[in-house]
Amino acid sequence: MRNRNNVRLVGREDGPTVVLAHGFGCDQHMWRHVTAEIGQWARVVLFDHVGSGKADPAAWDADRYASLDGYADDVLSICQDLDLQQPIFVGHSVSSSIGVLAANREPDRFSALVLVTPSPCYIDDGDYRGGFTRDDIDELLESLDSNYLGWSSSMAPLIMGNPERPELGEELTASFCRTDPAMAQVFARATFLSDNRADLAAVKVPTLILQCAQDAIAPPEVGAFVHAQIAGSRLVTLDATGHCPQLSAPAATAAAITSFVRAAYR
Repeated sequence: MRNRNNVRLVGREDGPTVVLAHGFGCDQHMWRHVTAEIGQWARVVLFDHVGSGKADPAAWDADRYASLDGYADDVLSICQDLDLQQPIFVGHSVSSSIGVLAANREPDRFSALVLVTPSPCYIDDGDYRGGFTRDDIDELLESLDSNYLGWSSSMAPLIMGNPERPELGEELTASFCRTDPAMAQVFARATFLSDNRADLAAVKVPTLILQCAQDAIAPPEVGAFVHAQIAGSRLVTLDATGHCPQLSAPAATAAAITSFVRAAYR
């Protein structure tokens, strides 16, 4: 699994273990600013989802990764391969749902979850506001299929937000463009068409939900929904803009994670 998912371990070997999982179109490099802080007190496990970053492209299987279950299987395999004992799983965006699936499958595996800008369902449904209509998502996926590089150039700045800091959007655009379009198409459908709302109530480990004050991809109503569904969870709204606070507000993101973990390990 180490080569398959480009697994790296950094930080303190004698601290609690924190597994950082990136979102769609990203890779482990996106965590670098947060890792610098968390690595001072924790052993940090970084990896790339198959189809992303420097994961082994030979491991790609379109059927396996058409569902978030395939990615959750990989997370559990990484934990088993490294013999991780009660790690804290930190998932960004779609990896929040991947972490929920993994934790529900092996409830004794993880000690806690941190869900960074999660969205269990991107599509509006009755009173539930996911932020997009089904037509919005269909149009997004059609655009991605027809012109992936063009889609990346237009969508990445929207996802990132912070137009006054264009270098952030440029970094996310570059990350998207490094991803194989065929693999990205499969992951995008698994991301934007999945509905994991029913899985939230089954979470039994302490959970922190981090949302941004302004997020075009996961509006505040989504964070409130996740918080309401996971018993005993804690919701923190960062004074940050965009969907990627580990890049736009890394100090605040790391501080919130640190505070949550230290309280759990007291």
